[in-house]
Amino acid sequence: MQTFFKEEQLHVPDFKRSNEILRACVHCGFCTATCPTYQVLGDELDSPRGRIYLIKDMLEQGRTPDAATVKHIDRCLSCLACMTTCPSGVHYMHLVDHARAYIEENYKRPLSDRFLRFVLAAILPYPMRFRLAMFAAKLSRPILRRFPDARIRAMADMVPKTIPPVSRNDDAQSFASKGVRKKRVALMTGCAQKALNTDINDATIRLLTRLGCEVVVAEGQGCCGALTHHMGKTDQSHKFAQTNLSVWGKEIHSKGLDAIIINTSGCGTTIKDYGHMFRDTNLAEDAKTVSARAMDITEFLMTLDVPESQTKSIKVAYHAACSLQHGQQVKTHPKTLLKAFGFDVVEPQDAHLCCGSAGTYNLLQPEISTALKERKVKTLMATKPDVIAAGNIGCMMQIGSAAEVPVVHTVELLDWATGGPVPAAVSHCGWSKIQ
Repeated sequence: MQTFFKEEQLHVPDFKRSNEILRACVHCGFCTATCPTYQVLGDELDSPRGRIYLIKDMLEQGRTPDAATVKHIDRCLSCLACMTTCPSGVHYMHLVDHARAYIEENYKRPLSDRFLRFVLAAILPYPMRFRLAMFAAKLSRPILRRFPDARIRAMADMVPKTIPPVSRNDDAQSFASKGVRKKRVALMTGCAQKALNTDINDATIRLLTRLGCEVVVAEGQGCCGALTHHMGKTDQSHKFAQTNLSVWGKEIHSKGLDAIIINTSGCGTTIKDYGHMFRDTNLAEDAKTVSARAMDITEFLMTLDVPESQTKSIKVAYHAACSLQHGQQVKTHPKTLLKAFGFDVVEPQDAHLCCGSAGTYNLLQPEISTALKERKVKTLMATKPDVIAAGNIGCMMQIGSAAEVPVVHTVELLDWATGGPVPAAVSHCGWSKIQ
């Protein structure tokens, strides 16, 4: 694609990067075939190719974003299926991130939009605030469900029936390996996940220590920055990231870390991109070091000698989170591990398509999100599974709100297969298959 950025624009790192990305695009349209919003809405401007044209025009002209452009960019899930499909290697993620930051800086949204985004940015990255907000939402749910704004209703519906108690495993501490220590790793405990489902980190710690890893929950770590990053709130997201760089940097330089383990794939995609986020700052080297050590839990488990497990007569439908299969290109490891640990693994039709969760997308774009959820749940249930497994808390909440079988994190099944407890969601369903 031919571009016409001004010379002074190209001296700005984000504009320079966007120019590189745009020039790689050859208008082929392969991306439209795998774009969830294009499939739902059928509008070229709600496809990656259409959004690329809109972003190019907005950034080149340096103009104030108009409402139509903002609408179509807001509708993007950032599922990144287009990046997996693109034969030209167009790095759409960096382009749409720049567009969102530009919009946040140069466009004045309607008051209701500004308020909702402020609330989400002020609550979701902070586990205790999130817990308090969920308790408040549960009490006021009958009122919230009558609001005319579908986004408010979506927020009320997101709150789980049971809010789990705080897990002390998420406190800063170190968990010794069982037997000889083979690795020393840091666990990214997340933010929203700590409020929504504490079983995931608990299972991760049990599994890693059982396999010979010392697990460190580093003091001071917090939100990875993904939630605010995808809303274009660059300053806030970078502050979160800088905190984590400092915290993990200390661990790396003191006792050393073999890996930084992430069990929420949305966080993993962002942390692996820290090197890019801070490429032109004095934190560039620290960011590269952290990004290089960041690994999804299934990636890391593939580097270990895992024990053989007893076969369980349980059919697991594996849902591939977009941030894992497209954002990190981790596609086979979760399925390989589940099969190796004794589970019968099946995949739904159109496994590459998003479930509609996508961070805060299900709260800000509830109509499109619901259409994608219904489609995803239908294809998952068509496999007739006993349980659905996923590697991202957002997907688990989204699919779990409509699925007819338990939805658990992949690591919970792997923990169970190697001596851990039956996942809570499974034990509550009363199977005769539980061993």
